[in-house]
Amino acid sequence: MAAILLIEDDPLVRRGLQLALSRHGHDVRTADTGEDGLREFRSAPPGLVVLDLMLPGIDGFEVCRRIRAEGEVPVIMLTARGDDFDVVGGLAAGADDYVVKPAQPTVLDARIRAVLRRSTGTSDGVRVHRDLRVDSTSLTVSLRGEPVMLTPTELRLLLTLSRAPGRVFSRQQLLEEVWELDYLGDSRLVDNCVQRLRVKIEDGSGAPVYVQTVRGFGYRFGPV
Repeated sequence: MAAILLIEDDPLVRRGLQLALSRHGHDVRTADTGEDGLREFRSAPPGLVVLDLMLPGIDGFEVCRRIRAEGEVPVIMLTARGDDFDVVGGLAAGADDYVVKPAQPTVLDARIRAVLRRSTGTSDGVRVHRDLRVDSTSLTVSLRGEPVMLTPTELRLLLTLSRAPGRVFSRQQLLEEVWELDYLGDSRLVDNCVQRLRVKIEDGSGAPVYVQTVRGFGYRFGPV
């Protein structure tokens, strides 16, 4: 299914997840430290990284930041806690999704497949909004003629919003359409992804043009 790099320092967890994900059809390489994980990532870039946040040496937050600085490979973080410190910190570092440990292999596999599907998009042509060009056939985005590098999740969010300019999407609707979470999911996934997307396509003036907040409701795509 996918070439996965699993970075996890606990040998029992690492081996268990490697075997389980392999049974689900994934090709899994492993590393037990952040330093080794980055070396593996650079030597043979995977299709997706599963990353434990609490690593010896370089921790998972810094590993995620370095991976994100070097490319758009999707990252799912493993966190021992579901609290704000781990979740918000990991999402702010550039992670696409998270799973709270102990991670059930079937749940992790489902989240992996959902993240990978976000890179497929839909084939409904090119849309131009002021200086922003969104091509959902080639899955490319450009701003003032310059390419914009987006992660699969950021791209899927932009595609979803830009297909219906002016329509207000609640956070739950975006969780269902972008993250494929059909239950009451974590709205922090949406908010952090919106923040990262704005950094890449907005002008930094503090008044977003393309991804607008509708207070009390959610987000919409402009200009309308």
